[in-house]
Amino acid sequence: MTDPTPGTPSSTTPPDTNEIETDFEVGQDNIDGSLGPLGFDIHNPVFMVSGLTAVAFVLLTMLFPDQAGVVFLAVRDFATTKLDWLFMIIVNIFVLFCIALIFMPISKVRLGGQEAVPEYSYLAWFAMLFAAGMGIGLLFFGVLEPVYHMNVSGPLGVPLPIAEDGSIIPENVEAARAMGLAATFYHWGLHGWAVYAIMALALALFTYNKGLPFSIRSCFYPLLGDRVWGWPGHIIDILAVFATLFGLATSLGLGAQQANAGFNFAFGLEISTNVQVIIILLVTAVALVSVWRGLDGGVKILSEVNMIVAVLFFLFVLFVGPTLVGLDGFWTGLLAYTQEIIPLSNPFGREDDSYREGWTAFYWAWWVSWAPFVGMFIARVSRGRTVREFIICVLLIPSLIIFIWMGVFGGIAIDQILASPETSLVKANVIDSYSPELSLFGMLNELPFTKIASTIAILLALVFFVTSSDSGSLVVDTITAGGKIDAPVPQRIFWCIVEGLIAIVLLIGGGLSALQAGVTATGVPFAILMLVMCYTIYKGLRSEPR
Repeated sequence: MTDPTPGTPSSTTPPDTNEIETDFEVGQDNIDGSLGPLGFDIHNPVFMVSGLTAVAFVLLTMLFPDQAGVVFLAVRDFATTKLDWLFMIIVNIFVLFCIALIFMPISKVRLGGQEAVPEYSYLAWFAMLFAAGMGIGLLFFGVLEPVYHMNVSGPLGVPLPIAEDGSIIPENVEAARAMGLAATFYHWGLHGWAVYAIMALALALFTYNKGLPFSIRSCFYPLLGDRVWGWPGHIIDILAVFATLFGLATSLGLGAQQANAGFNFAFGLEISTNVQVIIILLVTAVALVSVWRGLDGGVKILSEVNMIVAVLFFLFVLFVGPTLVGLDGFWTGLLAYTQEIIPLSNPFGREDDSYREGWTAFYWAWWVSWAPFVGMFIARVSRGRTVREFIICVLLIPSLIIFIWMGVFGGIAIDQILASPETSLVKANVIDSYSPELSLFGMLNELPFTKIASTIAILLALVFFVTSSDSGSLVVDTITAGGKIDAPVPQRIFWCIVEGLIAIVLLIGGGLSALQAGVTATGVPFAILMLVMCYTIYKGLRSEPR
């Protein structure tokens, strides 16, 4: 993966209006400054407020873990049960807005200006789009989610195939299998990537076409004007920082749980919070080295290793396992997804409360929290593309690749349960005891070379873990530095440590429910901000020559 350079000055001072082609008068408030103690670039209030608040959160959670756990659980339950409809409506609007943009004349606008040309070939661009949004979730949920929705949640009231005594109900199997895969595709398809597309398009438009700093606040210039350089803009960036921090902390926590489960499955290491904390500490130490080496020397190398190991692992599962079963899982899920996408998107359906509240609301909050992180990366590699080309490719290409992954892994796992429900480790881990972190290894247990495959899965989880941590540190660092991409190294290291500590205290303070609470709490306000962003994108595109 190469190092794309945004078309913005490294300084956070807004550029002179004479040097950019824009209908928006750029404010001239000087928000630049010099380095402070320990080499931190503390001129931007976003860094001070975000940093101090994050440190206070870590300390309070460590001092009062029991009370924190109660608060986390209450926050998660409120956000997912009372605001699930809000998340679903907002993300539905994102999808409809993206589709509408494709057919509007303004979709001919080219990111970077009329003379801009793409910096990367289609193949390289597609690979980077996939790498941007591919995280530990594919490993954690690739087996868990299709099986769970088929056998436990029953989205849209589809009858479940396993009776209370554990026996298979033949007449319900095909419908439940298709719905389990469709529900999974729904969470990982167009809706999620529409969230990323909105953020990435806004950043690319206002950075490359309007000449504004590479920061979230710049996306709101059409609405706020020069106030984006003051406290309204600071608040926007602070919300983006915390959404990203808690989104990354959730991924780190899930990664630690899955790595711990893999070590237990392959080598007998106990599953405990203490072990998961040690894993986070070790991986954060590796991420620190990567962050210190920078984008080219660290993040780029790890991302390339990440992609290679992921592709090899997928091919192993596909060809060593029942290949036709896996491919059929992809095709069955894709057909069911296209048929059921509208019912699944209904925010007021009553047949599937547990599915909508326990899964969809959390997922949309998680995608929103990752939007600043992934959106910044996508924006950096998409200069020179037209808006229409950008929207179509960002929505379809990564979704299709993820559908293949989820269809193969989920299809094979479902087949294992249906073939031998009494002995299936997938059934034991997902349905009987609900140990989600063990679901992948239960599926691998039925394949040849189980030890080798499990070791590769652990390695992949750890590499995903490190890649998320170091990439996220660079993005948070850019936001808190007011759009700079060359902020001081000590500042990057600070945010890398903070991410690891937040993941640790969330695990200690409540495990998975605490991780979900952090995401949903920060996802609500940032989802509303992104809804407003749709308006600023439209206004910005309208002002562009076509």
